[in-house]
Amino acid sequence: MSEQPALDQPPADVETDECLSSYDYLYSPTLLNGRVAFITGGGSGIGFRIAEVFMRHGCDTIIVSRNLQRVAEAAKKLEAATGRRCLPLAGDVRQPESLTAAVEEALRTFSRVDILVNNAAGNFLCPASSLSFNAFKTVLDIDTVGTFNASKILFERFFRDHGGVIVNITATLAYRGQVLQVHAGSAKAAIDAMTKHLAVEWGPSKVRVNSLAPGPISGTEGMRRLGGPAAEAMGLSTIIPLQRMGNKTEIAHGALFLASPLASYVTGTTLVMDGGSWLTSPNLLSASLGTLPSPHL
Repeated sequence: MSEQPALDQPPADVETDECLSSYDYLYSPTLLNGRVAFITGGGSGIGFRIAEVFMRHGCDTIIVSRNLQRVAEAAKKLEAATGRRCLPLAGDVRQPESLTAAVEEALRTFSRVDILVNNAAGNFLCPASSLSFNAFKTVLDIDTVGTFNASKILFERFFRDHGGVIVNITATLAYRGQVLQVHAGSAKAAIDAMTKHLAVEWGPSKVRVNSLAPGPISGTEGMRRLGGPAAEAMGLSTIIPLQRMGNKTEIAHGALFLASPLASYVTGTTLVMDGGSWLTSPNLLSASLGTLPSPHL
């Protein structure tokens, strides 16, 4: 009998926005056969890996970003690695007209969209007193308004009559007060509330709506901006109950579960994937606010 990997062993991942060199199937390879997923912010980071894992399970994808060159390059990599179709489209989640055009092009190409992953987001570290009015509004526009825009457009164009699944990528920032994150925490709290409301209202149309909240994830722009080497130097991994950061493949597996028939009776909830981090990570108030000469998380 062959030796099985440890139950807590993370799946393989790569730090950069490249496809995995090999992939071990934990779910059936045909789990999403015949499905089509529309993924905002799908050209890099977590969105890119979600697209790859979905495609490795039989799904075709549409990846959307304001930067068409980025998603066009990503789509070539994804198609080469998985053998599935990936349509790169330019679209700004803050602009309903732009997003509507992207959805209509997706439907012209594939005739259906079964899954929406609201992954587009913006974040940075900033004290509330230094945060400009426009910066606060911009984060809410991308995260919260963008999530509503994409959800409403796809509901009206396809989900209302055919059913569908929405997976909102959020965060644990709103679970407690946290320094330097009033903008992102407010945006994610609103998305978690929106998830519940839409799950209730759209359930009769056979639409499931859930959120997925990652913690510290290696190889992401968010980790580079919000933690990076300073976080590791302070021993970030040692204060996470599972004693390590997560990786993008793990988050993609969480999204795969929520998007698939495995979660057919799951709606209106948030799947937290942070290794227990939000329960134990200290809120380094003085250091983060600059009163001590220490790096902050």
